[in-house]
Amino acid sequence: MSGRLTTALAHERVREVGRFLVSGGIAYLADLAVFNLLLFSGVGSLTSKVVSSVIAIAIAFLGSRYYTWRDRRSEHPGREYAMFFLLSVIAAGLQLLCLAITHHGLGWTSPLADNLSGNVVGMAIAMVFRFVTFRTLVFPDRSATGA
Repeated sequence: MSGRLTTALAHERVREVGRFLVSGGIAYLADLAVFNLLLFSGVGSLTSKVVSSVIAIAIAFLGSRYYTWRDRRSEHPGREYAMFFLLSVIAAGLQLLCLAITHHGLGWTSPLADNLSGNVVGMAIAMVFRFVTFRTLVFPDRSATGA
């Protein structure tokens, strides 16, 4: 592969990651806001996380389909949404697992501990999972030269 082609591909990957972070960041802010609104309203931490995750998944799908991977959309949005939703639920489960371990397993029950485990550690793990699976399974490169 030529140096120019390699550089161009690297720049495109950086732009792709940037778009993913923007659309995901918007979904993350919605997740964080809804989670804390519910948590401080007296709703349990796990229920708050489930509700906030469902809302964030819907926002993330729109951002992914129409912004991050707008050039990779298929003619089957129902399939895309189903795969996106399934993988998002798995990713949200990773976040929920982090929260459950610290809240119920370790007894760290403060709002700060809940936020750090679910919205920092859990989100970091889920973010890597989402990028890889969305890029390869939901919005794969459909071009003739795509690998």
